[in-house]
Amino acid sequence: MFPLDEYDKALLRLLQQNNRLTTEQLSEEVNLSQSAVQRRLTRLRNEKVIEAEVAVISPLAAGIGISCVVDVVLHEGSSKSIDKFKAAMKNCAEVAQCYYVTGTYDFVLIVHTRDMAHFEAFSKKHLMDNPNLKHFYTHVVMDKVKVSYNVPL
Repeated sequence: MFPLDEYDKALLRLLQQNNRLTTEQLSEEVNLSQSAVQRRLTRLRNEKVIEAEVAVISPLAAGIGISCVVDVVLHEGSSKSIDKFKAAMKNCAEVAQCYYVTGTYDFVLIVHTRDMAHFEAFSKKHLMDNPNLKHFYTHVVMDKVKVSYNVPL
């Protein structure tokens, strides 16, 4: 991956706030020509510095009533069991984020469900019935104080 210069960082900061800005708007903000901005954006996309350009949907609008942070401890920490759990979580629609972490827990999940009955069904199917899962601890989100997908530049 190539090093980012100040123009790249400025463009990325702007795009993290609003990825619908036009090259004209971006060029005015960073003081570059539109063609220079377009070349930089193409390079940033091709080099996977910009990994995705997506719409962030309101969970409430999608019928999601509960978000939970779930800490997971596996019985066995072999690479095979870790990979198996990763694959299972990647295929689970309710799991918005899955992190393989160091420390007390093996994984931390962010799970979105319609309601508590849906979370119970999810936890039975994907957690309780997993023979390699030793414990899981659920934290129900009461308030989203800060949710950000920005990377500091």
